[in-house]
Amino acid sequence: MLLDRNEKCWCGSGLKYKKCHLDFDQKLESYKLKGIMVPSRDLIKSQKDIDGIKKSAEINNGVLDLVASKIKAGMSTAEIDTLVYDYTVSHGGIPAPLNYDGFPKSVCTSINDEVCHGIPDENIILKDGDIVNVDVSTILDGYYSDASRMFMIGNVSDEARRLVEVSRECMIKGIEAIKPWGFLGDIGAACGEHAHKNGYTIVRALGGHGVGNEFHEDPFVPHIGKAGTGMLLVPGMVLTVEPMVNAGDYDVYEDADNGWTIYTADGSLSSQWEHTVLITDTGVEIIAK
Repeated sequence: MLLDRNEKCWCGSGLKYKKCHLDFDQKLESYKLKGIMVPSRDLIKSQKDIDGIKKSAEINNGVLDLVASKIKAGMSTAEIDTLVYDYTVSHGGIPAPLNYDGFPKSVCTSINDEVCHGIPDENIILKDGDIVNVDVSTILDGYYSDASRMFMIGNVSDEARRLVEVSRECMIKGIEAIKPWGFLGDIGAACGEHAHKNGYTIVRALGGHGVGNEFHEDPFVPHIGKAGTGMLLVPGMVLTVEPMVNAGDYDVYEDADNGWTIYTADGSLSSQWEHTVLITDTGVEIIAK
């Protein structure tokens, strides 16, 4: 709904509508009239939101840097969880995964054929040759950030190393495909094409998401798709790009005992990297990485 030109803008900037989002809204409406799915206003972050998300991401990035400096063979995943909790809390943040829908720990640690949502445990010890995803999410002053990195423990196989490298390339290509006034399907098309040409598959049941004011927001971000389709991507949107790349088939299953950990159905290796990105007027800015 368009406002009167001289009303204060809906984004909270304090500016008159005509000096702020009027042209933006008119452009958005023109796409909507063509039958294109456009984001609702609650998916478009204010400058205050963006500043808050960036401050949260500073902690999130610091956590992952700390893990990178400490992770090694012989370490339990519970030790990683302690590192994440202590760093986050000491910097004024809250680990977003902790008690989220009953998740018992501060971080997800997913090893080898675990696709995501691995639960840290003192009895799970990292071994030479493992690949592990450490997925960190932080709340600071009500704002959320989210990112994950892959770590190769000791001497990993050539197969595992290549999967980790290609999965990161998939994420980067997905991010590079994001253009203001482009489409959600552009991300999946880029990720999927790169994975498939390297002989890998991408998990379809899970994907990225909007983030910032909540842990998981719309839109769902698939990592396969067709360019030029899906929701319109506009400046002010913040979302994650996090393709989960499998060495084998894309099918997965959930651990029936803990109700969280996702595994590859065929036992093949899986690798995932995740960045939080802001769509700007000129392109994209990586916030959490």
